Amino acid sequence: MEKQIVIVTGCGGGIGAACARLLLEDGSRVTAIDVKPIHESVLAVGSDDTLLPLKVDVSSLDACRDAVKQTVKKFGDLDALCHFAAIHSTGDWEQVSSEEFLKVLEINVVGSFHMAKSAGEYMKEQRKGAIVLTSSGSVLASGIGGGSGRGGPAYVTSKAAIYGLNRSLARSLGPYGIRVNTVSPGATETPMIAEYTNASRENAANKTMLGAIGEADQVADVARFLISDLARYVTGDVISASGGGSV
Repeated sequence: MEKQIVIVTGCGGGIGAACARLLLEDGSRVTAIDVKPIHESVLAVGSDDTLLPLKVDVSSLDACRDAVKQTVKKFGDLDALCHFAAIHSTGDWEQVSSEEFLKVLEINVVGSFHMAKSAGEYMKEQRKGAIVLTSSGSVLASGIGGGSGRGGPAYVTSKAAIYGLNRSLARSLGPYGIRVNTVSPGATETPMIAEYTNASRENAANKTMLGAIGEADQVADVARFLISDLARYVTGDVISASGGGSV
């Protein structure tokens, strides 16, 4: 993969941390964002010259814009955004409160818009760039209603909204040479499935065509492809990374 300047969110662990680490290993320069401390695997491969770790709450547009500003100030440009930051919600329709539902939408949907908007504002002036958002295989799966660590209606709804956001942003930003795509992981070995029961894990693995739960690196590789020149004619698409199945 080519060397780029990339903002990666959700770098406290999981797919975001994997993506940031792999980009750094490629020789790219990375702004790693999370509300939690940046994962040690990212810090271990980054240096003062290649890594800018930032604590950012993506529900704040001002904070997202500042992250872009700091990235450009440190590295001189911004080529791409890989946005993985999200929160989980496993409560079923009877358990989840209106407050929790709105919080999930605020982080997962509005936060995605904030990061894309902030990156897009800079990329528009440069007339180039690539943005990758994150949905979930749970949107298209049957029988996903929460419980046992699995996404409930708040989470599934938030990830479904990314489909529409993806298409709208791709249409709006395309004339400026900016591509927008979404990666849609199935069950992946991240803290988000830590509450899965053994039965849930076995069921998720069995639903894939490869017979296994995905690894964070495998999903991160799809995002890295989407921001690369290899995907230069790909935009507005949702790419599944679910091993041929869903959660």
